Amino acid sequence: MKFLHAADIHLDSPLAGLQAQQGLPAGLLRHCTRRALAAMVDLAIAEDVAFVVIAGDLYDGDWKDFSTGLFVAEQMRRLARPCFVLRGNHDARSVITRELRLPPNVREFSVHACQTHRLDELGVALHGHSFPNRAVPEDLSEGYRDAVPGFLNIGVLHTSADDPGEHETYAPCHAGRLALKGYEYWALGHIHARRVLHERPWIVFPGNLQGRHARETGPKGCTLVTVQDRDIVAVEHRAVDTLRWAALEVDATGLDIATLTGRVDEAVQRAVADAEGRPLLARLVLRGETPLHAALMADADRLAAECRSVAGEAGGELWIEKVQLRTRPPRAEASDLLGPLHQAFLAGLDDPLRVEALLAEMRQLRGRLPGAAQDGLDLPADAAAMASLADEAWQLAAAAILAEDRL
Repeated sequence: MKFLHAADIHLDSPLAGLQAQQGLPAGLLRHCTRRALAAMVDLAIAEDVAFVVIAGDLYDGDWKDFSTGLFVAEQMRRLARPCFVLRGNHDARSVITRELRLPPNVREFSVHACQTHRLDELGVALHGHSFPNRAVPEDLSEGYRDAVPGFLNIGVLHTSADDPGEHETYAPCHAGRLALKGYEYWALGHIHARRVLHERPWIVFPGNLQGRHARETGPKGCTLVTVQDRDIVAVEHRAVDTLRWAALEVDATGLDIATLTGRVDEAVQRAVADAEGRPLLARLVLRGETPLHAALMADADRLAAECRSVAGEAGGELWIEKVQLRTRPPRAEASDLLGPLHQAFLAGLDDPLRVEALLAEMRQLRGRLPGAAQDGLDLPADAAAMASLADEAWQLAAAAILAEDRL
């Protein structure tokens, strides 16, 4: 027997910050998450799984119209096997105002308390508690029912676990306590990177189904679980994303333009090979101390075009989402002219009131944006991140000053 574990599909979520960019085919972005869901259903059918588990955030939020629900209904009819759906923070009961009756093979976990769905013919019991509201600060796993004796028990939970990272805290819990519950598998959702928190019992975040911004790089998909005699014998990641994000990082320190171009070409070719035939959206980041700094600052568009050309020669499709220049001019070149100004610039970061005021402005700016755009926005959240951003800002200012001085 096999089953499929997915989460964080975020159906009809836009890809952050890309709609306004020139050169990107509209068809590449439109319905990207729908294509990923359809690919997941294709995988479930091809592997002849017994059932599918979706551990929260099937939807990205309230539907703009009923086409979202109609698409899910179409895919569930095509799936034609049980699908157990848990509501997470993005599709909590209080968030989704439109509703459409789904096919009878779709079974949703209660928002009132932990509910157990049994598949007696398979000897499987699934336990889950949907989010009634977007904000769930308590540990829902404490209320999960005891394991059903003689059954393969699966806990379905949308949670931040004990993650200290960028994801907001919802239904926090500890993997050690989950492991003591007596379930053979915990199907988790909410963290968008694939993580295996524990083996035997298995506690798994499958990651999201489709990367939506530049920080969600690499293969995205779901987890295929193989069971023999109620013993889990294989837990495999299967990619179903239809568009992939990549990070191209190149150290330009001490390189001439020909060598640097070669390094960028190599990074593009590796990304194309790793994409397994999928179109790519990539962020190019150049770092290091180089006399090419000013020239690079003036010619970022050419770099992006070169990357796309190299990808085409390598047999792939690639668009550069952004070129980030974290390079700096050689110290000897800038120290005499800009040294005192640089010191004054850095001194501003020693003023806690000024830093807090800047962070408050960043928070206010983030709050004005829609949720998907917030996810893709590279704004600092603390003083350390502000210092990193300030260094990049200084390099931009220094390059402009040096360029002006040469005129």
